[in-house]
Amino acid sequence: MKSSYLHIPRWVAILVLVTALIGGGVLALQLKDWSGHEVFGASRLDLRLARNAEPVPLGNFTNGFASVLKPALPAVVNIHTSKVVKQRGQVPFFNDPMFRQFFGDQFGNEPRAEREHSLGSGVIVTPDGTILTNNHVIDGATDIKVDLSDKREFQAKIIGTDAKTDIAVLKISAADLPALPIGDSSKLQVGDVVFAIGEPFGLTSTATMGIVSATGRGDLGIESYEDFIQTDAAINPGNSGGAMIDLHGNLIGINTAILAENGGGNQGIGFAIPINMARSVMDQIVSHGKVVRGYLGLYPQDVTPALAKQFGLSQPSGALVGEVESDTPAARAGLKRGDVIVAMNGQAVTSANDLRLRVSETAPGTTIKLQISRDGKTQDVSVALGELPEKAEKAGAEENGGSGLEGVEVQPLTPDIAEQLQLSPGTRGVVVTSVDPASPAANSLQRGDVIQEVNHKPVASIEQFRQAVSAAGKGSVLLLVNSQGVTKYVVIESQ
Repeated sequence: MKSSYLHIPRWVAILVLVTALIGGGVLALQLKDWSGHEVFGASRLDLRLARNAEPVPLGNFTNGFASVLKPALPAVVNIHTSKVVKQRGQVPFFNDPMFRQFFGDQFGNEPRAEREHSLGSGVIVTPDGTILTNNHVIDGATDIKVDLSDKREFQAKIIGTDAKTDIAVLKISAADLPALPIGDSSKLQVGDVVFAIGEPFGLTSTATMGIVSATGRGDLGIESYEDFIQTDAAINPGNSGGAMIDLHGNLIGINTAILAENGGGNQGIGFAIPINMARSVMDQIVSHGKVVRGYLGLYPQDVTPALAKQFGLSQPSGALVGEVESDTPAARAGLKRGDVIVAMNGQAVTSANDLRLRVSETAPGTTIKLQISRDGKTQDVSVALGELPEKAEKAGAEENGGSGLEGVEVQPLTPDIAEQLQLSPGTRGVVVTSVDPASPAANSLQRGDVIQEVNHKPVASIEQFRQAVSAAGKGSVLLLVNSQGVTKYVVIESQ
C-alpha cells in the first residue's frame, strides 16, 4: 500500500500560524475585559441574579434546624389563665316553671361560681418582659400567669388588647429575658420554610415545621381585620399566641387559628397574624393605650364576575361601594353608592378586605387618593380619613347570586314597616314579604329585605318595581337591597 501525504505550501502554513497567534491575542484581551462581569455567555439570556441576598448558611443545618430553634425556644412562653364563671344548677325538677313560680331559685338553682382555666402561648419581644399573644387567650381572665422555659413563673398584667385583630400585649416584671428579633412579614413568599413554636396541649417548647402556604388570607370570619399567613406547620390547641419564625430565627407571625373539622386538631391549615400587623397594633397600644384606625364611612363588597359585568368592568377586581353613611369622610368627598374603588394611593385595590385593611392602617387625618370607576368612567377622589368610631362595625355586604325573581313577593314600604325594620328615615323601596324556597332567588333574598333599585332604577312602589323587572326582561337583574340596615348589590341571574 502506498502512503500519501498532504503537501501544504510553506507560505500557507506561515499565514495560518500568524492568524492563530493574532486570534489568540484578541481572545485573551476579550477575556481580560470580561473578568468581573456577572454573566459569561450569551447576552440574550434574560437571567436574574440575586443581589443583596441574605442566604442562610446551609452548613449550620447539617444535623437539622437546631441552630435556628435553640435560641428561639426560650422566648416562647406558656400562658395559663383563669376566670370565674357562674352557672345555674341543672336539677330538672327545680327548673320546672310552676315550681319556680312559687318557690323561686332558693332550691339549688342559684348561679354557682366556678373557676374556668385555659392554656395558650406568648412571645417575649423585649428583654424587659413585653409579651405578644392573642386576645382570645386572655379574654375575660381575672388571673394571668406566665411560665418561662427555665421554670420561673410570673404574674402578668394586661397592657392592652385589640379584639379586631386578636392581639394582646402583656407585661411581666423581669429583666434580661430572651426576646425574639422582629422580622418583616411583607417579604414572605409561598414556599418559604417556617417554624411554629408554642405550648400545644400544654406541651412546653414544642416546635413544628412547614412552609408558607399562602399570604394575605382574609374573609375567613375569624377577626374583623384579617391578613393571615397560612401554613401547613402543625398548629394545635394551646399554640395560640405562639411564634412563627423564619429560617433566620426572626419572628414573622403570631400563631392564631386552625381550620379543623368536627372540633379536631391540626389539618395542615393553620393561620398566623403577620408580625407587621401585630407590631403596629402593639406599638399603638403601648404608646396610646388603644388602637386608632382610619375611617372612610362606607361599606364595601367584593366585585364578583357577575357584578363586574353589570358595572362595565373589565375584570372582577376592586371594592364596590354598597352604602355611604351620611356625614362621613366618604360622603364629604362625594363618593356614591355604586362606585367601584379600583386603587388607593396608586396601588390597585383587589377586594373589599384589602380596602378595609389599608384604610384601617392609615392614620386619621391623612388624605388618601382613591381611583374610582363611576358609570364606566375613571376618576380620582381625595378623601381626608376620619377616626374609626368605637361602635361596632357592620359587616361588609356580599353578593349572593341567584337566577330569577319568580316566587318573590313584595309589598309597599310603609312608615310603620320601616319603623319595625329599624330603617333610617327616608328609606324608599318595596319590602320582600316572602320568598318561595324553590325560587332561584331563595338564596339571595329573605323576608324583610327592602329592594331599593332594579338595574340602577329607584323603586318606591309596587308599580315601579314591576315596571323595572319587566324592563329587565329575561336577562340578569341587578338589585340594590337593604338587608337589616346594610345596603348591598345582588345579581339575580336568569335561567
